[in-house]
Amino acid sequence: MRFFLAFFFSFLLDAATQAQWWKVQTSGLDTNLRGVSVAEMPDAMGAPVPVVWASGSNGVILKSIDEGKTWKRLRVTGGDALDFRGIVAFNASTAYVMSSGEGEKSRIYKTTDGGEIWKLQYTDKRKEFFLDSIACLSETLCYALSDPIDGKFLLLKTVDGEHWNPLPNGSMPAALPGEGAFAASNTCLAFSGGDEIYFGTGGPVARVFHSTDSGRTWTVAETPIGSGKPSAGIFSLALGDDNRIMALGGDYKDPGRRYRVAAYSLDKGKTWHLAARQPGGYRSAVAHIDYGEWVAVGPNGEDFSNDYGAHWKHTDSLNLNAVTLLDIFTGWAVGPNGTIARFVNHDQYEIHDRHPRRHQKPAALDVADSMKKVYSLTFFGFCLGRKFFCGGCHAKSFKLQS
Repeated sequence: MRFFLAFFFSFLLDAATQAQWWKVQTSGLDTNLRGVSVAEMPDAMGAPVPVVWASGSNGVILKSIDEGKTWKRLRVTGGDALDFRGIVAFNASTAYVMSSGEGEKSRIYKTTDGGEIWKLQYTDKRKEFFLDSIACLSETLCYALSDPIDGKFLLLKTVDGEHWNPLPNGSMPAALPGEGAFAASNTCLAFSGGDEIYFGTGGPVARVFHSTDSGRTWTVAETPIGSGKPSAGIFSLALGDDNRIMALGGDYKDPGRRYRVAAYSLDKGKTWHLAARQPGGYRSAVAHIDYGEWVAVGPNGEDFSNDYGAHWKHTDSLNLNAVTLLDIFTGWAVGPNGTIARFVNHDQYEIHDRHPRRHQKPAALDVADSMKKVYSLTFFGFCLGRKFFCGGCHAKSFKLQS
C-alpha cells in the first residue's frame, strides 16, 4: 500500500506538470504586454470576483471584469506612444500604471474611476531616470524603482497615494558601472511585510538589494544568476514562505540558454543557491502559488516547481512576459501581440476547496492533514479512471470594447 501511494503521488505530479498550465484567452493586439495585476471586486450578490488589468506598449491598458471573457481598452490622454510596463490594481476603480523610458518617458499615473481618467503623478526630466518597477502595499503606500542616477539606484515612495518623493539613498551601496534593473515584467521589486524591500539587478553582476527598514538602510548580496552582459541578470523576484526568496532571469538575448537562470535564498537574501534543475531558458517573471509551488514564464515557455524552486519542470510553450496570481486558482500572464493567458492549476488535491492563498507554511503537517491529502489524491485517481475531471476555469472568446 505504501509503495502504491508513493507511486500514485509521483504519477499525479508528473501528470500535472505535463498538462498545460496556461490557457490563452486573447491575442492579436498590437502591443507587447508587460504589466498585469489582478484584484477583487464584488459581484451583483456581493461575492468577490477577479478584476484583471494589463498594460503594455503603444499606450495600451486593458481591463476585464468578467474573468477575461471580454476586455475594455483604456486610454491615457497623450499616452498613446508610452510603454506601460507596470500596473498595480486594487479593485475595478483604482490602479496605478507606470511607463518606462528615458527621462520624461518614465511616468506614474493613477486612476480612481475605473480608467476613464488618469492623473499624472510623477515624472523626471533627467535622462538617467528610467522606471523599472512599481509595487504597492496599499492604495496609498507604494514604491517605484528607477535605474541609477548619480551612481545609485533611485527609489520613489508615496504614503498618501498622490505625492511621490525620492527616498534618501546615502546608505545604499553604490551601483556598479553598467548595473541596472530590468523593466521586463514589473517584478524586479518586491516586499516582505511592511518594512522589508528587495530589488534585483543585472549587467556586470546579478545582485539583490535589501532594506529591513523601509529604505532607510540597505545591504546588497551577489547571486549566482547569470550576468556579465547588459542583457543578463535578475529579472524577477518573488517572496514565499519561511524567508524564501526566488530570483529568476538569465539573458534575454539568448532566451533558450538554461545557464544560471533560477536561484533561491533561504535566509532573506543573505546567501543564494542555484536550482539543481534549471527552467527551460531565460525567464522574465516568477510567482508564488502556495507552499513550495512556483510558476515562471518567459519567451520560450513556462515552468513549474513544487519543491521550493530546487527543480523546475517545463509545462507550456507560450511566449509570456509577466505573471500575477491572486490565489492558488486565479492568475493571469501576458506577453507579446496582446497575448493574455489564464492560469490553470493542475495540482488537483488543493482545488476542492477555494480559498485565498495561504502565506504561512505550518511547521509540520499533522497525520490527519496528511491523510486528507492522500484520500483526495486517491479520489482523484478514481476520477481519472472514470474520466471525470475537476480543473481550473476556462474563459471563451475575446471581445474588445471601445
